[in-house]
Amino acid sequence: MILPGSAVRVTNISDIYYGFQGQVQRLSDGKAAVLFEGGNWDKLVTFRLSELEPVDAKAGRQKGK
Repeated sequence: MILPGSAVRVTNISDIYYGFQGQVQRLSDGKAAVLFEGGNWDKLVTFRLSELEPVDAKAGRQKGK
């Protein structure tokens, strides 16, 4: 389930943001506004929910370090 604050990945292979991961800022009418942050830029882009998949934001982190 995708909710505001969820980490998501773009799954539409024909989109220039394919494979990028971002955070959902808001949802409306079957679309999600996703915030991408990277280095010296931030970008807010709208996608259809069918073009996104939830990501486990905690995967890959090591405990205790």
